[in-house]
Amino acid sequence: MRRGMDVAGLALALASAALVLVALLMAFLYAPREATMGEVQRIFYFHVPSAWVGFLGFFVTFLAGIAYLARGKRIYDIIALSSVEVGLTFICMAVLTGPFWARPVWGTYWTWEPRLTISAIQLLVYIAYIMLRSASDNPGAGARFAAVYGIVAFVTVPLSWFAIRWWRTIHPDILTGGEGMATTPRMTQTLMFTLLAFTLFYVTLVRQRVRIERAADEVARLRTEAGGR
Repeated sequence: MRRGMDVAGLALALASAALVLVALLMAFLYAPREATMGEVQRIFYFHVPSAWVGFLGFFVTFLAGIAYLARGKRIYDIIALSSVEVGLTFICMAVLTGPFWARPVWGTYWTWEPRLTISAIQLLVYIAYIMLRSASDNPGAGARFAAVYGIVAFVTVPLSWFAIRWWRTIHPDILTGGEGMATTPRMTQTLMFTLLAFTLFYVTLVRQRVRIERAADEVARLRTEAGGR
């Protein structure tokens, strides 16, 4: 085995790849055709897990921001940044896959109902997080600002989650078998498995992103030491 090989990272990558592959097979071959919506309903096996992982990523950023403000350790800042980047990627996937379902079911790609409006705002809020963070010239001040921003921005997650319960909305409640959707045990099993597969994929990506950021810090430190000699 080569020196420095990330065995745990490789194992995680292989495991997440295997689970995602099985999830794809279950979504297209194991889950039955939905009686009301037909084949287009299968998009939910990717849409819902993407939204879940995005929320999870923002929750980890929320917790890491609190930890950074409390302890001031760089690792918490790295975790917050890594998690928000991965979470934002998955939220983009959720926002982009939604219209593929909405067009045949609602007759339009987008409508400004509460859930979708909050999702659009949430997407912009976390894009702003990345932009504002990269614009800071002072790493310490930027990290503190990002921690506070990540904590406050998390309010968009419960707002998005409860939108379909607090307000009248045409967006279905997928996890409880929303109105107009005939769920079966095999469909529920497939959704649960895809949630697991996407969650492990998230862990794999965040872990690798943290390693890259820590390596960048080490390179910067070595350059500083070399320049000071």
